[in-house]
Amino acid sequence: MPAERISDALRQVAGEFGAADVRFRLDRPKDADHGDLASNVALALSSRLRRAPREIALELRARLEGIRGVDRIEVAGPGFLNFFLEESAVGRVLHEIQQADNAYGRNASGRGREIMVEFVSANPTGPLHLGHGRQAALGDAIASLLEWSAWRVHREFYFNDAGAQIERLAASVRARYQQLLGHEAAVPEGGYHGAYVVDIARSFRDEVGDRYENDDSDAALEAMRRHAVRALRAEQERDLAEFGVRFDEYYPETRLYADGRVAATIHDLDNTGLTYVKDGAAWLRTTAFGDQKDRVMVKSDGSPTYFLPDVAYHMSKWDRGFREVVNVQGSDHHSTVDRVRAGLQALGRPAGYPEYVLHQMVTVERGGEEVRFSKRAGSYTTLAELVAEVGADVARYFFLMRRPEAHLTFDLDLALDESDTNPVYKVKYAHARVCRLFELARERGWACPRDADTRPLDSRMERELINRLREFPDFLRRAAEARAPHVVCDYLERTAGLVNSWYQTGHPTRSPERAVLVEDQRLRNARLTLADAARIVLRNGLAVLGLEAPERMVRL
Repeated sequence: MPAERISDALRQVAGEFGAADVRFRLDRPKDADHGDLASNVALALSSRLRRAPREIALELRARLEGIRGVDRIEVAGPGFLNFFLEESAVGRVLHEIQQADNAYGRNASGRGREIMVEFVSANPTGPLHLGHGRQAALGDAIASLLEWSAWRVHREFYFNDAGAQIERLAASVRARYQQLLGHEAAVPEGGYHGAYVVDIARSFRDEVGDRYENDDSDAALEAMRRHAVRALRAEQERDLAEFGVRFDEYYPETRLYADGRVAATIHDLDNTGLTYVKDGAAWLRTTAFGDQKDRVMVKSDGSPTYFLPDVAYHMSKWDRGFREVVNVQGSDHHSTVDRVRAGLQALGRPAGYPEYVLHQMVTVERGGEEVRFSKRAGSYTTLAELVAEVGADVARYFFLMRRPEAHLTFDLDLALDESDTNPVYKVKYAHARVCRLFELARERGWACPRDADTRPLDSRMERELINRLREFPDFLRRAAEARAPHVVCDYLERTAGLVNSWYQTGHPTRSPERAVLVEDQRLRNARLTLADAARIVLRNGLAVLGLEAPERMVRL
């Protein structure tokens, strides 16, 4: 492609200047009058060569003459190089897009390496909330971006099915179970009060009857714990399936104990010489690896802290062969990052393992006021309720369209708006509109050839749209490297805006489809080729985010 040839040529001439390692950019200018591609290479070379950047740019232009597909090179401003492509080179990308079709946008940067993306990892103590929903959308989209970059991705969900929280859940279910049998019983302090606990107690009663009436034994509590965990895990999986998210493996905390991993981790950490006993508890000297303070591994009563099984779990990731791991977690896990990494470094694992993507929480607003409309959870809105309200695709897109580190205000009014004002509908309408063009063309007996002459696409708007479509693979690659699905959202919205402008106002006609489906066969085929390339890019971009690309949309 022209951009790759220009990049190669720029690296070559930089090498001729003795600066092959210089870093420069090659981007599409915001203003089409400044060319199809522009580079700051002369400015990047200036400090190295101690020469004026414009002087270097003029010399570079002379050396770069003759790049295939480049019509001319201009020097602008303080020393930018602006590249104007030949008409045939501009249009050639449309044929490349058509030929690649479903694969357009994929790259080989991952080289088939394995990577784990762990996300959601919600404790089975209640329904999934909106934070879990944002994490589900982020984790799944990051995994998808990595797959489009030729990584072999393993999606994993880790859940704590043991510990104090689960014990409080079981005790809460026991109280509700006894109430259902007509006895007075109070939910314990720190227990769970949502209506879903009553649902679990009711299903437990339906399964076992009054077998555990007035039974305060550990065996009864264990039976309720198992039932509650099983019921909530099944609900979480149903909600995630409805949300379009799948996992390759669900990893329970109890496996770490059953397999002896927690005990082995304690033994291995003791052998590092970095542990010590204080106030009857076992501590790890995590400050040796940059943590703010040392951490307790095993409390004075002999029970492990949360820190210890977390280290054991990440050792299991390493032992399963995952040298690259991305953990997508809420910002409330920020304090655990350093201590887990310190524990892993103490065991000889590299600094920075695993990688973390931390996201802020979500609030829902309607009319500028925060709303909660949960009936089952009581204190928060569940993911399932939001999806039922706005649909899975809208919820997914809204969770993805902001940077993970930014607090997300979910605008319910905007989410329910089915016009182009809603960003996800804007993209979907653009895709449906170009699909409609081909439906109309078929009705008139016109086909869209894959080898059409694209030189008639000579308007500024058409050239801008073509250049935008050319950039799609680079945007996907950069989004994967940065673990940033919002980059794809921004690309799709801007591209949809260009498609809509071209489709609706790009030509002097009242009927948008008549601007494309003209009688002039050569012009018609060129515009259908552009429409087909736009269709492919919009569809592939939506697919990366896990969204449907409808061929027809009916506004309710």
